[in-house]
Amino acid sequence: MFLEFLKIPVGDPVAITFFMGYIAMFAASIFFFIERGSVDGKWKLSLLVSGLITFIAAVHYYYMKDFYVVTGENPTALRYIDWTLTVPLMCVEFYLLTKAAGAKTDLLWKLIGASVLMLVAGFIGEAFSDGSTAHSVKWGVISTVGYVYILYTAWYGEVANLAAGSGNDAVKSGVRALAWFVLVGWAIYPIGYMCMPGGWLNTSLGWDSTNVDLFYNIADAINKIGFGLVVYSIATSSSKEA
Repeated sequence: MFLEFLKIPVGDPVAITFFMGYIAMFAASIFFFIERGSVDGKWKLSLLVSGLITFIAAVHYYYMKDFYVVTGENPTALRYIDWTLTVPLMCVEFYLLTKAAGAKTDLLWKLIGASVLMLVAGFIGEAFSDGSTAHSVKWGVISTVGYVYILYTAWYGEVANLAAGSGNDAVKSGVRALAWFVLVGWAIYPIGYMCMPGGWLNTSLGWDSTNVDLFYNIADAINKIGFGLVVYSIATSSSKEA
């Protein structure tokens, strides 16, 4: 009855996950903004960024929910606007967490550049799909270049090395946890991408745009809230040690 009052189809898991994603990320924003006042000063900006990530996502999910319920279509443009704002901010978290260990601004811009490449290529691959496998693969490969760079940097490159040399156990374990999010959590997005017309999962298994939204909604909630919770854990642990 409650979902019917909100005009959300009760039997539609995609519509329900849009609504749940909106509520969960809005609640997470409130939590991060409030808890920002309880951590040491050097971590306040990191928690602010975490709150902004989930707040921006919550606003977009509010509109994507309505768009999907009314049209039944994938809100591709709205989703990529959301990602263009939030994914670079997630990369900013890596810089902020390792700044005290010597991270330079060039690391920040390289991570942001890689995330923008990943998103722009993915948007072209999805929004301008002609249904051909060649189009899907070409832009998927270009997008993957940006993703692999971020993944490598988090696991073995500059971010990993800075975290290892930080002398802060909370930062070391936290950066490794965020690296796992990039490896496992972000891997859900290529699965969704391959569900579009011309994508491998679409042509081989018949998965369609319904699966795309379901995968993306689940991934967004896990990754954005999870990223913030890891940052919060680092901030609270380090604040107690200070």
